[in-house]
Amino acid sequence: MAQKIIKKLTYGWRLLATGFSFFSFGLIGLLLRFLVFPVLSVLPGNRLQRISRGQRVVHYGAYVFIGLMHRLGLMTYEIKNLEKLNRPGQMIIANHPTLIDILFLISRIKQANCIVKESLWRNPFMRGPILNAGYISNGDPKKMITECVAWLQSGGTLIIFPEGTRSVPGKPCRFQRGAATIALQANKIVTPVTLSCYPSTLTKAEPWYQIPYRRFHFTMDVGEDIALDEFITIKPKSIAARRFNQFLEDYFTQQRGL
Repeated sequence: MAQKIIKKLTYGWRLLATGFSFFSFGLIGLLLRFLVFPVLSVLPGNRLQRISRGQRVVHYGAYVFIGLMHRLGLMTYEIKNLEKLNRPGQMIIANHPTLIDILFLISRIKQANCIVKESLWRNPFMRGPILNAGYISNGDPKKMITECVAWLQSGGTLIIFPEGTRSVPGKPCRFQRGAATIALQANKIVTPVTLSCYPSTLTKAEPWYQIPYRRFHFTMDVGEDIALDEFITIKPKSIAARRFNQFLEDYFTQQRGL
């Protein structure tokens, strides 16, 4: 009887803490938009310097948020081969099991760009960080690819989820071809990062309040760089992108044990 009561109390605490975490996320976004970024905008520097400052601020904000979830007892986490990240001109390709994937990656990468859904540009909690960090919209696919390639070739770091949305648990990866096209056109460092979460939570099919029976464990495993030579030589470019995209799908499906 006592164990059941403890389990219910623990579950209730984690549910309350989950709600508080997402409230804090929105609050951090508003504080950055109305207090921090206006101050940064008046500091001297060109556009790239302002974006660099913005990305670093978002990095610290994500670090605080992930730390909050950990300290509240909502999650544990494990990072493998973190030293392979934070390199200039690095394209990080990851699968997308949960809602917090991008925040976890940004919390470990000091300066990174990413592709953002066009609808999020109108989100009052996220608009400030998105604009000031120079994130790239997916509204115009051709423009998106051009901007991503230019960012990588200028020495910037880019995070991309080729699935375009969160993974379906237990299903093989299905990637959009944009990530493969960007990687081949930029011809820079390509590093795969496999993300996993157990028990499954914060998937596309689950609302935030549908929490698992215990705190979840999040794993980030940074793989070896992927050589592009054999794909770049393939003609035409559309076939090269298709084959590289298939390679990525197979890689992540295998990493997930499916």
